[in-house]
Amino acid sequence: MTAFETVRYDAVVLGGGDPGDAFAAAHGVAVKPLIPVGGEPMALYVLRALRGSGRVARIAYVGPVTPEIGALIDVRVTDHGSLLGNLEAGVEALEVDGQAAPRVLVVTADIPMLSAAEVQDVLDSAPTDAALVYPVVRREICEAAYPGVRRTYARLWDGSFTGGNLFILDPALIGQFLPRLREVLAARKAPLKLAGLIGPGILLRLLTGRLTVEALESKVSGLLGVTARALITPHAAVGTDVDQDEDLALAEAYLKAHQAG
Repeated sequence: MTAFETVRYDAVVLGGGDPGDAFAAAHGVAVKPLIPVGGEPMALYVLRALRGSGRVARIAYVGPVTPEIGALIDVRVTDHGSLLGNLEAGVEALEVDGQAAPRVLVVTADIPMLSAAEVQDVLDSAPTDAALVYPVVRREICEAAYPGVRRTYARLWDGSFTGGNLFILDPALIGQFLPRLREVLAARKAPLKLAGLIGPGILLRLLTGRLTVEALESKVSGLLGVTARALITPHAAVGTDVDQDEDLALAEAYLKAHQAG
């Protein structure tokens, strides 16, 4: 039995952004996901990948839309101004009779190289016994797929990884881990406070590259009060977003070559 036969997924697409984003303004649009890639808003590529995967039932889109984007979504949600605010609003918007799908895929709208087959594989590979599943990509996978790409990597005992721009959650447990997640995100730019939350031992092992994926999973699970799992995926597109003009050029070249092939 496949994951899709046992689990139904809905999706929240985070398509909002800072209205003062210089990158978006330079391209004449309100928010980054509306920046054209190959003549179309980058968010469209993400939505087509979700629809084409055959794994996603309903899509809530958070942020401003175009008519083309509107045609591919089920629910439009106003940008609430923060990542977690948008996440919570998107999940709530998907509820039918007070209940959402058993699993919700949350994805940013700035990963236009994501394909339908990759969405399908990530969802089919994801463990279904965790409240939170976070895909990560090995550095060598990203650099082989997109030579010259610049990403931020965490050096663990198991290798160097970049975080994915999507994750999977159990909406029934979101109220359980969201308050703690807010606390962690609020502390991310305050090293001493963050060290207090994650523990100096874990922080030292992370900084020295001696922390394993398994140990990190255990720490995050304990911190959030729910089972969290990392999913090591071979799909570089999952960990490659478009944040600047060189990323945009890379995405356009890749998509042009891919479509031509």
